[in-house]
Parts: sequence; structure tokens; C-alpha cells
Amino acid sequence: MENNISIEKSKTTKIQDVDFNNLSFGSVYTDHMLVCDYKNGAWETPKIIPYGNLSLDPASKIFHYGQSIFEGMKAYKDEAGKIFLFRPTDNHARLNKSAERLAMPSIPESHFMEGLETLLKLEKDWIPTTAGSSLYIRPFMFATGVGFHASPADAYKLIIACAPSGAYFSGKVKVLIEQTYSRAANGGVGYAKAGGNYAGQFYPTKLAAEKGYQQIIWTDDNTHEYIEEAGAMNVFVRINDTLMTAPTNDRILDGITRKSILKIAEDEGIQTEVRKIKVSELVDAANNGSLKEIFGAGTAAVISPLAGFGFDGKDYDLPELEAPFSARLKKRITDIQYNRAEDKFGWRHEVK
Repeated sequence: MENNISIEKSKTTKIQDVDFNNLSFGSVYTDHMLVCDYKNGAWETPKIIPYGNLSLDPASKIFHYGQSIFEGMKAYKDEAGKIFLFRPTDNHARLNKSAERLAMPSIPESHFMEGLETLLKLEKDWIPTTAGSSLYIRPFMFATGVGFHASPADAYKLIIACAPSGAYFSGKVKVLIEQTYSRAANGGVGYAKAGGNYAGQFYPTKLAAEKGYQQIIWTDDNTHEYIEEAGAMNVFVRINDTLMTAPTNDRILDGITRKSILKIAEDEGIQTEVRKIKVSELVDAANNGSLKEIFGAGTAAVISPLAGFGFDGKDYDLPELEAPFSARLKKRITDIQYNRAEDKFGWRHEVK
């Protein structure tokens, strides 16, 4: 390999203790992880080492100024035991887009892809084969350079860790349309996968949970008139037979699943619209029966259908459909991911 990635194998393995038929999301970790340090203006050669704790200086800038970004990916095994990734170069590109926004160094594609593939080949037995399961992959980068002065760090660490996981959500969820708090603002970092974006969501989501809702539909920061995201996912709305989602901007993540859904919907002959969607339009459609579906879209859940939403003290239930778009689109995506169907879009990447 171009980068001559070194591998330090773990002396023990935890794999025999894992019940692969009952995996919660992201709570069991594989034996190894990839680490790569940025020092003196350059990335060092990636290394694969046993999964374990980190040692950091208390003055590391991650603790003080929050330079931290991440991605979410999955590895899949088909019936023949071949390993596949889904649009991995898109994740690499988005990680670098996040890095640029937080004044962090970009990661060479060779480091990212070769390191990831080397790690997956080493951890191939950790990729589950039970239905709906996969190996969740978490690449993340944070500031290790030290100093209390408010400026970008001079050193960073990239880690790729993996967790065999089952389905992210079970059943439909009920959401509250947020009217007070905002996930992101114009000119901010909402489009980046920055750790702080998610920390800021926890408190409003806790308040919604106290009212009996599982998640929030975020609205724009200025007027709270337009829906933007559902929890940590992009959001889709079906009114009659038209599928709609908000356009990406400074506040909305350019989701890889989102892009895939739009492309597959077009291929399926489903009418799509990428435009701003008013909360009042959603309420009117719920009242007149034209609102058929709302679902979240993201790597972890792929597609998560919503059972209903709350707004202005009133709950609106969504209909139970025999053949929802959400199920149809999810099947198309997962069939590509698990190598069960033709990939006419060139999204599937085999790890050889």
C-alpha cells in the first residue's frame, strides 16, 4: 500500500462475547481502531492499533474550543461474505468540508480510504450478517494541540472506530415541531458534522421527551416557519404523491442518504421537490388528509418513519399506508448496500 500502514494486533479479542443477534446501536466496539496524527503541518502515516483509551494533555484544544468533527458510515456483508461500503468517498469529502469550516486540516483521500479498507479487512469477522445489521464506522478528528489561547490547534488526531450494530430505531416515532430553539443559524456550522451541533440539540430534545415526544423537527432559526431537519437526520415529507425535502444550506447537513433518496425516487418515477416547506403547509395537509408520510433519513437509521407530530399544543397522526414511499425507498437503498440488487448509480464500493 502507498501509505505502508502498520498494524499492531490486539493480543485478545472480545468477539466471542458478542451476541450478534441482539446488537444495540454503537455500544460494542471492535478489537482495533485506526489512528493518524497531524503534526508539524503534515499527516503522519496511519496506524492500526488495539482499541483502547486515549491519553490527552488537559490543555488540548478539543476540551476548550471544540474543534471536533465526525462522519457516520457502514460496512455490509453480502451472502457470499464480500464486504461493501456505500458512497465512502462522499463521506471523505464531507469530512473535509467540515474540517475546512472548523479551521482543521484536510485529510488525504489515500490516508482515509486505504486506512479504512485495511481496518475493515482486519475486522471482517465483526461485520454482522443478521438482517438489518451492519458494522457502523465512526471516523472522527479532534484537536490535540495544546494551549488556552483561542486559536486553531497545531496538532490533530484522526481515529476510525467501528461498532457492530443492529437497527438504529425500532417502530415509528412521534416528533415535536420546535418553535423556540434552533439547531443552527445562517453563517454558522450547521452544514458541518461538528460535535457541538449535536450537543446543542440534547436540551431541546430532553424538553420534548418530557412532553411525550421522541424527537424534534427543527425549524429555521429566524422565523420558525419552515421545517429543516428531524432530530439528527434530514427530513422528507410526502403530500399526496409528491416527496419533498428542504434544500441544503448553511444550516442543513448535505446528507448522503438524502441525496441517495432523491436519486432513487427520481428513478422510481416519484415526483420530488427540493424546496422550503412551511410548518403551516404541513398542518394544512394533515388537516385535509393530503399529508401521507414524514420520515427522517440518515446513515444510522437509513429511513425512520414518523407516526405523527405535535405543534401548538395539538397532535397530528399520520396514516398507516399499505405501500409507503419510505419502505419502498429504504428497500432500494439497502438492496444496493447489501449487494442484493444492481447498483446502477455506482455507489457500492467493494473492499477487496
